[in-house]
Amino acid sequence: MLRDDIQNAIKDSMKNHDSDRLSTARMILAGIKEKDVDARGKGKECAAEADLMSMMQTMIKQRQESAKMYRDGNRPELAEKEEKEITIINSFLPKQMNDAEVDAAITSIIKELNASSMKDMGAVMGKLREKYAGQMDFGSASGKIKAALSK
Repeated sequence: MLRDDIQNAIKDSMKNHDSDRLSTARMILAGIKEKDVDARGKGKECAAEADLMSMMQTMIKQRQESAKMYRDGNRPELAEKEEKEITIINSFLPKQMNDAEVDAAITSIIKELNASSMKDMGAVMGKLREKYAGQMDFGSASGKIKAALSK
C-alpha cells in the first residue's frame, strides 16, 4: 500500500509539475528500495511496511535536526526546505497518535503482556512497534514505558 502511494505520488507530481513533492517521493522510493535490498539479503522478498514506516520516521527526525541546525546557522531558506520535506513525508504516514493515545496504547500493552518490571520493556516495545508502526514516536514512548514499568 505504501509503495503504491509513493509511486502514485511520483506520477501525480510529474503531471502537476510539483518538483518538491516529486524529489521527496523519489527520495522515499530510494529508501524503500534500499530497505528491500537489505530484506532480500536476509531471505525476505521485500521489506515489511513497519520497517518502511520506521525508515520514514527516521527521515523526519533527520530533517528536524537539519532544520534546527539551519535555523541556528541563520539559513531560514534551507530550514524551510527541510520542513517542507517533513510535511510531504508525513503525508504518506498514518495519522500520528497524540500523547493521550500513546499513553493509552502503552497502558493497554503493559496489561496485555502482564509487564511488571524493566525486564519486560523489550517485549512492550516490540508489541508497540508491531501494532503502531509509523503512528508514534518510539523514542518518547520508550521514556513513557520506563516510567510506567518503574512504578
